[in-house]
Amino acid sequence: MGDFDRPMPIPTPTTQPFWDALAEHKIRIQYSPSTQRYVFYPRVLAPGTLADDLQWREISGAASLYTFTVAYRPVAPHFADNLPQLLAVVQWDEGPRFSTEIVNAEPADLEVGMRLAPVFFDYPDAGVTMLRYEPA
Repeated sequence: MGDFDRPMPIPTPTTQPFWDALAEHKIRIQYSPSTQRYVFYPRVLAPGTLADDLQWREISGAASLYTFTVAYRPVAPHFADNLPQLLAVVQWDEGPRFSTEIVNAEPADLEVGMRLAPVFFDYPDAGVTMLRYEPA
C-alpha cells in the first residue's frame, strides 16, 4: 500500500481548470469581479449573486493554517501506511479555504495561524497532481 493506492479525484468540466493548473505546479481558482472576491470550490455561478462572471486566476498559494486534526487511525484502509495523517484546512492569502494534508511536519510543529507553502505531488499513473502544504 502507499500513496498510489489512494483514491484519486476525478476532474469534472467545472473543476478541470483547477486540476490543469496543479499539473503545471500552479494554483488557479475562480475570481468574481462582481463580488470582488476569490471563490473555491469551483462552480458555475458566483456564490451569493449567481453572477455569470467567474474567471480563473492564478494565486500565490501562500496560506495560513486555519484548523487541523491529527489522525492516528487511518480514515480509510489506503491511508494505513501514512500515520499520523495531518489533515488541515488552510486559508489562502486571497481568502478562500482549502481542505488538504500537511506534509514534512510533525504534529507538534502545527499551530493555528502558522504560515504554509504549497507542495505539489504528481501522480502520473492517475493523471493527477495533488496540492498539499508544508510549514513555510
